[in-house]
Amino acid sequence: MREGAPSRTLSTPELVALVAALSALNAMSIDIMLPALPDIGSDFQLTNPNDRQFVVTIYLAVFGISQLVYGPLADALGRRVVLLRSIGIYIVGSALCVAAPSFELFLAARALQGLGAGATRVISMAVARDLTEGRRMAQVMSMAMTVFMIVPIVAPSLGQLILFAGPWRWIFAALLLYSSTVFLWTLWRLPETLTPQNATPLRPRAIAQAYLSILRERQFVGYMMATTFMSAALMAYITSSEQLFVDVYGLGASFPFAFAAVAIVMSFGTFLNSRIVMRHGMRRISHAALAVFLLFAALLAGVVALGHASLWAFLALLATTLGLFGLMGGNFNALAMEPLGRVAGSASALYGAVTGTGSALLATIIAHQFDGTPLPFAIGMLIAGFFCLASVLLTERGRLFSAT
Repeated sequence: MREGAPSRTLSTPELVALVAALSALNAMSIDIMLPALPDIGSDFQLTNPNDRQFVVTIYLAVFGISQLVYGPLADALGRRVVLLRSIGIYIVGSALCVAAPSFELFLAARALQGLGAGATRVISMAVARDLTEGRRMAQVMSMAMTVFMIVPIVAPSLGQLILFAGPWRWIFAALLLYSSTVFLWTLWRLPETLTPQNATPLRPRAIAQAYLSILRERQFVGYMMATTFMSAALMAYITSSEQLFVDVYGLGASFPFAFAAVAIVMSFGTFLNSRIVMRHGMRRISHAALAVFLLFAALLAGVVALGHASLWAFLALLATTLGLFGLMGGNFNALAMEPLGRVAGSASALYGAVTGTGSALLATIIAHQFDGTPLPFAIGMLIAGFFCLASVLLTERGRLFSAT
């Protein structure tokens, strides 16, 4: 333990719960306010309906880039102190979202939220890597993701309930309350998991050397790129989900139920992975899931292109396709981080920055092609899946489905 750290350890259930709570802070920042996007656009008098997508993408972009800073800080100063200060930044951003008088200032406050939330991604992965490794890490991350996936199920409905009770700014007041709760939990329970021998000096040369050593790891780079493309498909769905379900299929206030249905299937995927990964291995499961993902993504694009995408057909194919993400996300994360225990903070930061920013940019491109039909989204998701497969093939030198 580093000086000043609490002399306690985290049990596996509490580790899973805390990682899930930190991840949920990021998910809540996106999902809870999706039903409010039309009200936000109307309140700020946006002329282009697609501009309200920036409420999501500005957050995601800053969330991704900020992780490059948090990684070296977490490896030098420790996980705990960096996490507490970053959540403090998020709390300030949430308060400003409640009060922002213009769309530009509101976007700046959203960027501040993304800046604060960046450390939750970096440090939750670093803490998990500090305390576990290999298949055990994949299991812990999958268990955390299973809990975390409850957020997309309930958050849009919670956001809609808040809208029934008050204006959209109340949603950001709820985020302020949640982030304050996570701050207190972290302050009270999280020990320092960075050991002194693994601390990296906070010097430009040491930071550059750490990142260069990380980029020399073929497995890390390959699965980082695979995650970027796969996450682009997921982020494109999240960014355009309100338009798909409300504008195309006319669900209105029932939109959260469709969103929750997809999230339930994704939750099942992450839960299933946590149960089978120790037996079958990360590669075999994630590679098989990727193959099936491409099959269903192609089927979805074909059904939409032929004009047969009723609400139920679209929802069933979409949920099945994205449900396979649960069998890839945790495994890709663990495979990327596996060879980099000594620089887990910096590795997690680079991984999060590239996957977060890259997927946000690609998702913005896909979502901005929205033309009143699901076709641009379906084609974009299929293309992202093919790039993901190409990344995995290059990483594994064409050999898939190994038992490790």
